[in-house]
Amino acid sequence: MRVLMISWEYPPHIVGGLGKHVSELSPALVRKGIDLFLLTPAWAGGEPFEVVEGVKVYRVEPVREEGDIHTVAWKTNLRLQEKAQELWALTGGFEIIHVHDWLTSFAGCALKRSYKTPLIATIHATERGRGRGYLHTHTSEAIHSTEWWLTYEAWRVICCSRHMAWEVREYFQTPEDKIDVIPNGVKTERFDRWEGVDLTWFRNMYALPEEKIVLYVGRLVEEKGPQILLEAVPLVLARFPSAKFVIVGTGHLLDHLRHRAWELGVAHKVLFTGFIPDEDRDRLLKVADVAVFPSLYEPFGIVALEAMAARCPVVVSEVGGLAEVVRHAETGITVYPNNVESLVWGILHTLENPYWAKMRVENAYREVVEKYNWDRIAEMTVGVYKRVWEERQRVYW
Repeated sequence: MRVLMISWEYPPHIVGGLGKHVSELSPALVRKGIDLFLLTPAWAGGEPFEVVEGVKVYRVEPVREEGDIHTVAWKTNLRLQEKAQELWALTGGFEIIHVHDWLTSFAGCALKRSYKTPLIATIHATERGRGRGYLHTHTSEAIHSTEWWLTYEAWRVICCSRHMAWEVREYFQTPEDKIDVIPNGVKTERFDRWEGVDLTWFRNMYALPEEKIVLYVGRLVEEKGPQILLEAVPLVLARFPSAKFVIVGTGHLLDHLRHRAWELGVAHKVLFTGFIPDEDRDRLLKVADVAVFPSLYEPFGIVALEAMAARCPVVVSEVGGLAEVVRHAETGITVYPNNVESLVWGILHTLENPYWAKMRVENAYREVVEKYNWDRIAEMTVGVYKRVWEERQRVYW
């Protein structure tokens, strides 16, 4: 089966979970026998064409201009659509078109109609969800309308969690029987290779030997909750003074968080690393004593899954997909969202009870290996492809 996948993110351009999802799902689909062509804007460069683990990757120069993201996306989609038409002529066509989120919906919907080919949409997040139920700007309203249009045009909609499926039903009135829930995954090999390796020298770059590392990895934006974690720092230190907070990531809150750390008198105990390479992030997850993800909105929470794969204890807010990935007191600790005191309790409980934390770590790792491996996820995705293609054969279009 030949599939055209269109994604706004793909290495070397990865902003969040969407890019990670596509980059790891695509080779797994090839291993399952899919002839996969992946079309993406070259936001961070890369070869115009290359084959990556069997995936035929085509990069198109995006529209680089000032303006709102909705307009930029629409203009860039015109270029994606033009390239897709070239590929259609070159290959003889595709059985399935698969797009990820609204950012590539314009091209996906146009190609669907032009070639009468089924469109599948994976929804990773919604604009209204990010706004915690509200649309605050005209651009947000435009994005929301485009998301609705995509879920309407799609033959089937894939969501990464039951919570995300709820959002799609609630916000877009998408019929429940049109939605498939297929989780994100993680490669444990990324972390397994560090087992038995002495990383003391690496750990010493971030904390003193006697300090316990409390790690945050993610974008520094309100919805991810780093501001909640920072308010928890002095309360944790009051009872556990050997804690060291390492905050990894970039975002518009960075300067505010640094200033707030000084105001709270804890700047010497909080290290803002900014952007770090993936390999360093993986090693940090291996040496950290607890990874904390205090999100206010989280469709899935792939970074928490990565921490579980690294055998690092996790503390997460009980929101969205995080509440599905992490089971309280079994595979991690869940706390109330937007609640500093609850977050403090979760961090202290983990640091002060290492034996219990170790038990949760083993449970979490076992679940990652069995449930969240990419081959299983690819098999589920191929099942959706086959179902849609078989249904397409039985209808007149």
